Amino acid sequence: MYLKTFVMLIAVFSTALVSTGCYSSTAELPSIKSLEIPAHHTPEGFKNLYIDDGDKNFFSFVNMRLFGPEQWADHQALAAQVPTQSVNIERLHNPSTAGQVTWLGHSMFLLQHQGVTVLTDPIFSDYASPFSFTGPKRYIPHMMNYSQLPDIDIVVISHNHYDHLDAATIMQLGNTPQYYVPLGLKAWFVDAGINPKRVIEMDWWDMQQANTNTQIHATPSQHWSARGLGDRLETLWASWVITIGDYQVFFAGDTGYNPVQFKAIGAQFKHFDLALIPIGAYAPRWFMKNYHVNPEEAVQIYQDVRAKKAIGMHWGTYPLTAEAPIDPVLRLSEALIQQQTSTLTLNFGVFAIGETRGLHRLNL
Repeated sequence: MYLKTFVMLIAVFSTALVSTGCYSSTAELPSIKSLEIPAHHTPEGFKNLYIDDGDKNFFSFVNMRLFGPEQWADHQALAAQVPTQSVNIERLHNPSTAGQVTWLGHSMFLLQHQGVTVLTDPIFSDYASPFSFTGPKRYIPHMMNYSQLPDIDIVVISHNHYDHLDAATIMQLGNTPQYYVPLGLKAWFVDAGINPKRVIEMDWWDMQQANTNTQIHATPSQHWSARGLGDRLETLWASWVITIGDYQVFFAGDTGYNPVQFKAIGAQFKHFDLALIPIGAYAPRWFMKNYHVNPEEAVQIYQDVRAKKAIGMHWGTYPLTAEAPIDPVLRLSEALIQQQTSTLTLNFGVFAIGETRGLHRLNL
C-alpha cells in the first residue's frame, strides 16, 4: 500500500528530474555584488548555479524507486526511534523574554523573540501530497493542533514542494501573517485566497524590513521546484536570514551542498546565532546528493555560514527517502566527532519533536 501511494505521489510531482552533477574543487568564492547578477534566472525558469539540473528524468526516478538495489526503511515501524514530547502550549503563548525556538517536525520551527513570532515551512497535514488521503504520510503524530498556535507574525517558505508548502495549513493561517516567499510563488498564495498585500516575493540577496526590529533576507540554496507535471523550475527556492533585534537566524530550507553559496552567505552576514539545517532525506546518496545534504554536508554548511549553534531538521517526520528515521542523527553525531578538535567546539544537535528551548541558553 505504501509503495502504491508513493509511486502515485511521484507521478503527480514529476519529482524525478534530479541530477548528479559534480562540484568543482577549485570553485572561488564570488563577491556578493557578482551574485546579485541573476545568473539563476533563465528563459526556461530558474536554475542552480553549481550543478547540472537535467541529467535525470521522471522515469529514472521511478526506476530507482521501484527497481533500485537500495533497501528502503519501514519508517512507520521505526517511528519509535524519533524522540517526541508534548508541546508546552502555555509557554508558546507566553514566551520567554529572552526568546525561544520550538521544533514541530520536519522543517517547521516556531521562532519567538522580542515580541515577534516566525513560522517556517508550516505543514499540519498528515500527507505531504496534493491529496488529503495519499502520499508520504507523517509517521509521527502532531504534538499540537493548528488551533493551539500563538498568533503568527511572519511565515517564511523555502520552496513549493508539498512537504514545505502545505495548502491546508496556509488557508488556516489566512491573512494574519506576512508571508515571505521566493520569486514566482505569490500567484499561488493569491489563488489560495491570501491577500496579495500579505505576500512578499523575494529573489536571492533581497532584503525586507518586516518591522522596526525585524529584517528578512532571501539567500541562495541548491534545490528545485514543482507542484505538478508542467511547472518544474517555474518558481525559485531559497534559504532565509531572519534577524530580530540582536538575534540572527539562518534557515537553510531544503538544499544540497556546494562550496560557494553557503560560504558567500557566511561572508555576507559574518555570523549567525542559530542555524536551522536539514540533515535527512539523503538516501540513496547517488540520486539525492544534488538537492538534499547528508549530515556531513550539514556540518559543512554550519561551518560555512559561521553559525554559533545549529539544529538539525528535515528528518524523523515524513517517509521521503530510504534511510531509517534515526540514521541522520547517528551520522550527525559521527560527523561532529570527526570535526571536533581541541580548538574547535561544534554546537550542533537535534530537538525532540515538540520541544521548546530558550535562545540564549541553547546548548545542543
